[in-house]
Amino acid sequence: MNEILLAEPRGFCAGVDRAIEIVERALVKFGRPIYVRHEIVHNTYVVNDLKEKGAIFIEELSDVPPGATLVFSAHGVSKAVQQEAHARGFQIFDATCPLVTKVHVEVAKLHREGYEFIMIGHKGHPEVEGTMGQLDSGIHLVEDADDVARVVPAQTDKLAVVTQTTLSVDDAAAILQAVKTRFPSVREPKQQDICYATQNRQDAVKLLSPQVDIVIVVGSPTSSNSNRLREVALKLGTESFMVDSAEELRAEWFDGKSRVGLTAGASAPEILVRQVIERIKALGAISVRRMEGLTESIKFPLPKGLKVEGDTAAPLDHLR
Repeated sequence: MNEILLAEPRGFCAGVDRAIEIVERALVKFGRPIYVRHEIVHNTYVVNDLKEKGAIFIEELSDVPPGATLVFSAHGVSKAVQQEAHARGFQIFDATCPLVTKVHVEVAKLHREGYEFIMIGHKGHPEVEGTMGQLDSGIHLVEDADDVARVVPAQTDKLAVVTQTTLSVDDAAAILQAVKTRFPSVREPKQQDICYATQNRQDAVKLLSPQVDIVIVVGSPTSSNSNRLREVALKLGTESFMVDSAEELRAEWFDGKSRVGLTAGASAPEILVRQVIERIKALGAISVRRMEGLTESIKFPLPKGLKVEGDTAAPLDHLR
């Protein structure tokens, strides 16, 4: 093995940065415990790190004591969850990624204008549940082109399509085409819903894959965007594996391989990438080289009420 080639960009996006910082600042300002509905982001290392600091992750709001501080995860929540949380009197900080919130706002706006919706996404994913839960009815989930044929909207004059933000760009485009073929007048988003970070990381893997013999994706099994990175590499004919940590790497994957490509999902911290690099070096890699790629400079503002007096340290430095 001669070289490790690092994809650019990779790892944390602005939405993940913001979500983790919200929990860390809440812990500093209000003390432990802080309750978080669902995993704040889909990464085992990040979740365990926050648990050690005093975050408690729950799925049911009935598990949160009265008067507690509650954070909604980056994936967003349904209207029903929002209403129940307010009714229970929690102090709430919403860590929903602003790009997911943008989809929620679009759904609410068009619903008021009489639209029904087709949502392209994965059943059971918390982002999909949150977006579909913005409405009581009139939003239909499709996971593939075959599902499109089974959709039965109440009317087709006002029909709009929305997309889970962490899908494969190519897969989503194919499903969207099936939607447009069946419903030619369907309204598309002004800007595609798939987030900039998901798009950029998939584009980087498309450049990376033809240059390497194997692609390693750092990411947790529950991370949609990490799974999509592995799939992108496989579709381009490059052997690819996803690992949650360096311990999951297997020596036999690298037998006869000259160059290894390495990337990380948008919820995977850089510390895990560094550990994977060290492990691959121990297995024989000689050098590490970064690809040329986009530099992301987007930063999303934090919710009000989380300013910490005298806070000069960057809360996420240990994860970068």
